[in-house]
Amino acid sequence: MISPAGSSSPSSTVRVRFAPSPTGMFHVGGGRSALFNWAVAKQTGGTFVLRIEDTDASRNQPEWVAGILSAMAALGIREDDPTFEGPYYQSSNVDKHREAATRLAEAGRAYFCECTRDDVAARTGNPHSGYDGFCRDRGLAYEPGRALRFRTPDDGETHVVDLIRGNPVFPNSAMEDFVIARGDGSPVFLLANVVDDLDEGITHVIRGEEHLPNTPKQQLLWEALGATPPVWAHLPVIVNEKRQKLSKRRDKVALEDYLAEGYLPEAMVNYLMLLGWSPGNDEEILPFDEMVSRFRIEDVNSAPAFFDVKKLLAFNGEYIRALPVGEFIERVDPWLHAPHAPWTEEQYDAAAFARVAPLAQSRVALLADITDNVDFLFLDEPVLDERSWAKAMKEPAAELLADARAALAGLEAWEAEPLKDAVTAVGEKHGLKLGKAQAPVRVAVTGRTVGLPLFESLEVLGRERTLARVDAAIARLAQEGAPEAPAP
Repeated sequence: MISPAGSSSPSSTVRVRFAPSPTGMFHVGGGRSALFNWAVAKQTGGTFVLRIEDTDASRNQPEWVAGILSAMAALGIREDDPTFEGPYYQSSNVDKHREAATRLAEAGRAYFCECTRDDVAARTGNPHSGYDGFCRDRGLAYEPGRALRFRTPDDGETHVVDLIRGNPVFPNSAMEDFVIARGDGSPVFLLANVVDDLDEGITHVIRGEEHLPNTPKQQLLWEALGATPPVWAHLPVIVNEKRQKLSKRRDKVALEDYLAEGYLPEAMVNYLMLLGWSPGNDEEILPFDEMVSRFRIEDVNSAPAFFDVKKLLAFNGEYIRALPVGEFIERVDPWLHAPHAPWTEEQYDAAAFARVAPLAQSRVALLADITDNVDFLFLDEPVLDERSWAKAMKEPAAELLADARAALAGLEAWEAEPLKDAVTAVGEKHGLKLGKAQAPVRVAVTGRTVGLPLFESLEVLGRERTLARVDAAIARLAQEGAPEAPAP
């Protein structure tokens, strides 16, 4: 169980934070980081702090802040929860960032530097070399254009307590004197981040692996400001199927995009929690509260975590099938209306959909899949897939449809079982099993070779519309003939 930094006391004072920048859509990697922090806060009776790092005015947009809050709420991380604190805004803390920079300069832990990159390259003969410490002992005062650099120790090591990485050690001699305030006096991310964490009482910093190289520098800043550094935990990088780091330029990474396709938030939460961590016993489909009770940040694997979209889709299907039918109907409702649905509101029949909803629920892996599965019910004519037509309408499809039409028209009860019996008998007449016999009927009525159970679908569609569609298919076959068999 996690305890506060520098303490062996109970963990009720644990304070974690999630600190996104409002510069774009909400990344699934950010969702994983937020959930791991949320799980730790929930597990320890601690506090989850949301800090919006909005100091990059050129890239920040108010709508991105709203998107962060909305995406987090979808994952169950809500402002009205007593575990939640914030949001705080980094831009509102600029005065404290500047005060910290001044303190470090006055204490001799930082110094002003007027060197440009070109100056360093000219002295070292290497345009890629780090800073050479030229201004360390020049005693320069602040002037516009002079950056403030932190004076790193000349020797020794910085030991980082990392719950995932196994306490890495960084030689101080390998760190250059890094900039903590720009030439215009504005503090850089490294310093602002530390000051904010100090100000907000953060005890544990749980964040992505890409921040690990910054950690020894930030730890030195904590110590220089007279504070005990937090406990660190750097989460494994998330990679795609080619084992490349997920990139918004190459991969689908926005949480909003997944939710818009019909991934359930609870399925996404379950899946994101398993990116680098396992609850053990080969269990994977678990409610969040159960995962929180088992979660240990120390058990997170440091190896890259594969974002397997196929596995996520399978998770989503499991969650959809587990919904009560009434809730499934509510969840899928947006995809049954404009702009998702190709039918009009007048064509849509909620009662008809309710009858097929249990059938559809067992077959869709995404909520968005529902539209194609039920469009035959609400459109005047089915959306015909020509490949399905070519596959199903080979000889003796015309005769089979004609016989099926006669058998169906003669039924007294328009119900699934009699409908099935009628088509089965027609198939036997033609020496075909039910699967082959029903294929032309399915394509004639629904437009596709796969879909909801056929006879239950015909029952809901009704006698008149079913027979009209079979008639239309018979007429097309009479006009065009059966499709040719594909060349071997």
